[in-house]
Amino acid sequence: MPPMGGVTGAMKGTGGSMGKKKERPKNTKNTIIRLFSYMKETKLQLAGALCCVLASTVSTLAASYMLRPVINNYIIGFNENGGIKSLAMALVVMASVYLLGVLATYFQAKLMLKVSQRAMFSLRRDLFVHMQKLPVSFFDMNSKGDLMSRYTNDVDVVGEMLNSTAVQLFSGIMTLVGTFAMMIYTNIWLSLITFVMAPVIIYSGRFLVSRSRKYYAAQQKSLGALNGCIEETISGQRVVKVFCHEKQAVEDFKKYNYDLKDKQIKAQFFGGIMGPVVGNLGQVNYSLTAMIGGILCVLKGFDIGGLTIFVTYARQFSRPINEITMQMNTIFSALAGAERVFDICDMEVEDVTGDIPDNVKGEIVMDDVTFGYRKDTPVLKHISLVAKKGQKIAFVGSTGAGKTTITNLLTRFYEIWDGGITLDGRDIRTLNMEELRKNIALVLQDTHLFTGTVMENIRYGRLDASDEEVIAAAKTANADYFIRHLSEGYDTVLEGDGSNLSQGQRQLLNIARAALSKAPVLIMDEATSSVDTITERQIQDGMDRLMSDRTTFVIAHRLSTIRNADAIMVLENGEIIEWGTHEQLLAMKGRYYELYTGKAELD
Repeated sequence: MPPMGGVTGAMKGTGGSMGKKKERPKNTKNTIIRLFSYMKETKLQLAGALCCVLASTVSTLAASYMLRPVINNYIIGFNENGGIKSLAMALVVMASVYLLGVLATYFQAKLMLKVSQRAMFSLRRDLFVHMQKLPVSFFDMNSKGDLMSRYTNDVDVVGEMLNSTAVQLFSGIMTLVGTFAMMIYTNIWLSLITFVMAPVIIYSGRFLVSRSRKYYAAQQKSLGALNGCIEETISGQRVVKVFCHEKQAVEDFKKYNYDLKDKQIKAQFFGGIMGPVVGNLGQVNYSLTAMIGGILCVLKGFDIGGLTIFVTYARQFSRPINEITMQMNTIFSALAGAERVFDICDMEVEDVTGDIPDNVKGEIVMDDVTFGYRKDTPVLKHISLVAKKGQKIAFVGSTGAGKTTITNLLTRFYEIWDGGITLDGRDIRTLNMEELRKNIALVLQDTHLFTGTVMENIRYGRLDASDEEVIAAAKTANADYFIRHLSEGYDTVLEGDGSNLSQGQRQLLNIARAALSKAPVLIMDEATSSVDTITERQIQDGMDRLMSDRTTFVIAHRLSTIRNADAIMVLENGEIIEWGTHEQLLAMKGRYYELYTGKAELD
C-alpha cells in the first residue's frame, strides 16, 4: 500500500472562520430591546401586569388625595358634616381604594413572575441550543467555569431585573407623572419647588449611574473568571493534591478573588450611594414644601387638607426616583450579564450544510494538508496519506508532533489551512457535517460518561439501538463481564462522570459506545492508555473484531498495540518522517526502531 503521495487532483483551500465573534457594538438600548423581545410569548400576561401597575398607581394617588376632604370636611368640620359616622364612611372608602391597590400589586407580582420565568427559560434554551452549534474550537478556548457562569449568574440577574426591576421602572415613571400632575392640580405654586428640585435629583442620579455602569460590566466579567478558576481547581483536585499544589491554587484563587473584590467595591460604592443621595435630596424637597406650604396656610389661606396631601405627594415624588436609582445595581448587572449571554448567542455557528454521503466505505485521503491552531504557528506541515477501507493506520511520535491534530481535522473539529481531505473521494468540506461525524466513531483518552444507566451510556453511540445490540457491543469491547457484576447490571446508574467505576471500566464503556455506532471510520486516540496490561490483552481480540471492517486510525504510546497495523506513521514536528509496516520500520533502523527498542524515549 502506498501511504504517501500519488493522489491526483490536489485540493487547496482554507478553513472557515467558525468560532469568531460577529461584530456587535455594546449598545445598551439594543440589549434592552433584545431582552424584552423574550417577553413576546407572554405579552398578554405582561399587559395584564402593566394594567395592574397602572391600577395600583392610580389607587395610591386617589387614596392620598382623599385625605384632603377627610381632613377638611370630616376632621376640621367634624360636627358640621355628620360627625363620627361620616368620618368612618370616608375612611372606609379611602381604605377600599388602598385595598384595590394592594390587590393590583399582588396580581402584578404573580403575572410578572410568570413573565420573567418564561423569559429566563427561553434565554437559557436559546443559549444552550446555540452553544450546541458552536465548533469545538470555541470550547477549547473558553473556560468551563466562565461558560457555566453565563447560565447561572448572568441569566439569574437578568431574571431578577425582568421580575421586579422592569415593573418598578414602569411603576416609578407612572408614579412620577401622576404625582406631579396631582401636585400641580393641588397647588401650582408649591409645585414650582418640586419642579426646581426634580432636575437636581435626576441629574445626581444620572451622574452616579454613568460612573457605575462600567464597573458592573467589569464585575460580571471578573465573576466569570473566578468561577472558571474554581471549576478548574475542583475538577482537578486530585492533581492539585498529588503535586502538593494547594498553596499555588490558593494564590491563584486569591488573585481572581481580589480582582472581583476590587471591581465589586467600585460597582457597589457608586450603586450604593445613589439611594442615600437621592433620598436626602428628596428630604430637602419635602422640608422646603412643608415650610413654604405652612407659610401659605397662614398668609394665603391654603387649606390644611391641601397642605397635608401636598407634602404626602412631595414625599411620594422622591420615592420612585430613589427606588429607580437603587435598582441601578440590578439593572447594570443584568445588562452586563445579558451582553455576556448575547456574546455567546452571536458567535458564528458551524456550517453543517452540505452533501449527504451514501454508503460510506471509509476510504480516507489526506493530500498535502497544512494546519495550525494559531495563524503563525503551523502544527501539521504537508501531510499526505491514504487509508483504504478496513485498513488500520497508526500514528506514533513525540508529544506535540500533531497526532491528535490529525484526528481533529478528520472530524472537522477544526478546518485545514491548505490541502484537502476526502472521504470516499469527496472533499469532507463539501459534506454535511452531522452526516460526516455519524460515519466516524471516536474513542478518546479522556473518558466522559453521562448521568444515566450503563445501558443508556453505551446507547449514546446509536440512540435507536436495541438492548440486544447494546449488549453485543459491550461483549465486543469485553465490557459485558464487569457490567453484569455491577449492582444493577446494565441498569446501574452512573454517578459523577462514572466515578463509581474504575478508569479502565469507564474506557471500556467508551469503546463499547464506539462499537455500537457501526461507523465505517474509527479513531482511537490513546484509547487503551487508561487500561492495565491484563485488561488490554482481554480487549485486544474484541478491538480486532471491532476494527476488522472499519478504517481505523490509532494513536498509541504502547507500540506493542500497533504491531499489526497496515501502516505506521512516525510524526515529528508536524511532519511524517517515516512510514511503513512494523517490520519495514524496524528494518529502516530509524526513529521508530529507536523508539521500539528503547534507544529513544516516546514522550
